[in-house]
Amino acid sequence: MPLTKPTSAENRLLAALPRKDSQRFLAGCEPVELAFAEVLAEPGARIRHVYFPTESFISLVTPTTDRCASLEVGLVGDEGMLGISLILGVDLSPLHAVVQGGGSALRMDVATFRRELGLSAALQRELKRYLYVMMGQFAQTAACTRFHVVEERLARWLLMTHDRAHADAFHVTHEFLAYMLGVRRVGVTKAATSLQKRKLIRYSRGDVTVLDRSGLEAASCGCYAADNATYARIMG
Repeated sequence: MPLTKPTSAENRLLAALPRKDSQRFLAGCEPVELAFAEVLAEPGARIRHVYFPTESFISLVTPTTDRCASLEVGLVGDEGMLGISLILGVDLSPLHAVVQGGGSALRMDVATFRRELGLSAALQRELKRYLYVMMGQFAQTAACTRFHVVEERLARWLLMTHDRAHADAFHVTHEFLAYMLGVRRVGVTKAATSLQKRKLIRYSRGDVTVLDRSGLEAASCGCYAADNATYARIMG
């Protein structure tokens, strides 16, 4: 999902709808500002709202039996939505959803969303395709975590964040990276230092700047390109 900075804030899923469907759907949305570290969903909790980020992005984290451990399995930016399980008729959140990048989003309550699904075959098709993409991202992340070293995984994560932040600079701490990647803080420090020595990024006190995008892509494992290929093939 490599993105260039949009000329105006919009959600790509909604922008792909026919004009009539899009206008009706947007009329039922409420613009909101999401704050960094804001929790939008908890595993097993009932979904009250769906979110379509425009300038914000959301981290999806899987729970584990160890309360001190977790792993990020997906990111949702302006290419997607939070609450996709509703397309299956399930109104319980399977994952912990936390705002990783603050900014604007469109929010809709579940009752209105279900009504819109019934009114728009185009919306159903678009969201079913997106659900397939998310399933692929989850599977790719599982393989990536098992088979690839921390430096490659960090490069992939930074690229995914770079795409959704629409900016070369963003803020993320070592602690948060360790939490997202499911590794110890020392592992993140070593990987980030290596990427910085190669002049791919600049990292200081949680402020990350991507200096060499193509170099970072080369440093990443193939999972980043695989995710992009799936999105392009399914979403068009």
